[in-house]
Amino acid sequence: MNVVYFVIAVIVLIVLPYIGLWKLFEKAGEAGWKAFIPIYNLYVMIELSGRPKWWVILLFIPAINIIVGVGITIDFIKSFGKTSFGDIIKGVVLQFIYLPIWGFDPKTQYLGPSTSEEFKEKYQKNIKKSSTQEWTEAIIFAVVAATLIRTLFIEAYTIPTPSMERSLLVGDFLFVSKVNYGARTPMTPVAFPFAHHTMPLLNTKAYWDGIKLPYYRLPGLSEVKKGDVVVFNYPVDADSPLYRPVDKRENYIKRCQGTPGDTVSVVDAQVYVNRKAAPNPPGAQTQYNLSSSSQLNQKIYDDLEVTYYPNDVLPTMTKDAFNTLKGYSQVAISPVIAKRGTGDPSVFPNFRNFTKLYPLNGKTPQYNWNVDNFGPIIIPKKGWTVKLDSLTMPLYGRAIEVYENNKVVIKGNDIFINGTKTDTYTFKMNYYWMMGDNRHDSEDSRFWGFVPEDHIVGKALFIWMSWDDNASFIHKIRWSRLFRGIH
Repeated sequence: MNVVYFVIAVIVLIVLPYIGLWKLFEKAGEAGWKAFIPIYNLYVMIELSGRPKWWVILLFIPAINIIVGVGITIDFIKSFGKTSFGDIIKGVVLQFIYLPIWGFDPKTQYLGPSTSEEFKEKYQKNIKKSSTQEWTEAIIFAVVAATLIRTLFIEAYTIPTPSMERSLLVGDFLFVSKVNYGARTPMTPVAFPFAHHTMPLLNTKAYWDGIKLPYYRLPGLSEVKKGDVVVFNYPVDADSPLYRPVDKRENYIKRCQGTPGDTVSVVDAQVYVNRKAAPNPPGAQTQYNLSSSSQLNQKIYDDLEVTYYPNDVLPTMTKDAFNTLKGYSQVAISPVIAKRGTGDPSVFPNFRNFTKLYPLNGKTPQYNWNVDNFGPIIIPKKGWTVKLDSLTMPLYGRAIEVYENNKVVIKGNDIFINGTKTDTYTFKMNYYWMMGDNRHDSEDSRFWGFVPEDHIVGKALFIWMSWDDNASFIHKIRWSRLFRGIH
């Protein structure tokens, strides 16, 4: 089904709109192939609409680029006589339907730059508006349209860290579907458009949490499944000093390894779900001890994409790269795996002293878990009742108190939830276990625990652009990654 969703998304989001642009470009006297080159097609639309060419620079400014992109589209379709409010809605929200229709419609013709005075005099003379009024209406419409698209349908996302390498690279630009799991309605409705949680430059809050709405999700195409690459809000942003609302917490992207009710464990770096070894992502990578009796050609390491991340003395690579290097007689290589029974104070539930929050009789149990040997742990499922004691409270107390908004008080060996003494709790939400493919360079559920269902943002569909900051100018764009599906 993942392949089906990917094919549908590519057809709806790229193929059909680009086919429409191709035909409309030809009607305006431009070569149709220009429609299929990202950014350049918008530059052509700017030219055909009569806007200043420097507008293309605005497409590289976060938040501003969304508004400008919608504005360019509006100006472009107006140049073909689509000036009514209904036509603008069709051209912005339903591009995959109406751009091809207009492109193949012989009655739809290019009339000239829509922003020129000649065009307005000839085709919009009955609509008397000042320039200020036109700009205000265009900006308001662009903001509303873009917000609706990002909230209900699809949103762009950039990979900022190497936690998903080599499956996803820093600089990959993704489309994230809100439709697959169902769009989440806003919980913090009063917010500055496109700024998420922090205002650019000002570094102040981009939202007002004086009004909070309850969590609700529209029906989706499927549930979150094991193996899905998921964007979600970082659960720990609920804590001091940020105390952010759920939908304003930082966006993270990881792979779902466990779904509600599953028992997850990690044994010698291998993930197990319900006692069965989970499939390893093809791009998954970890650290290795590596030494060589003689110098290997650097090109071998480059071709195998062996990486030394900043502050790391150990190389990171995929299992395929490891198997290749193991075949060289002068190379000694072995995986780096933390020993069983060696506790790491930075992993869950020791992370940020979570275990010390719910000590029964003042005692804090020891969990000798680390990133390579972890668990087993049961992922909470809506309706599941857990027995509460000294061993389970450190694992589930945070979900009960922070994510499900209950007041938890420990008095000696007694547990009080919302003032009532109890030794059980029934969960109200489903939870998930998320991990990065770059297993030794990923802060994920092994550190901070479960991801509640109300934190799920959407499913990563495909890469529409990939930019390498470390490459030369000519090779900045990773052409081989464009429009690549995410598996």
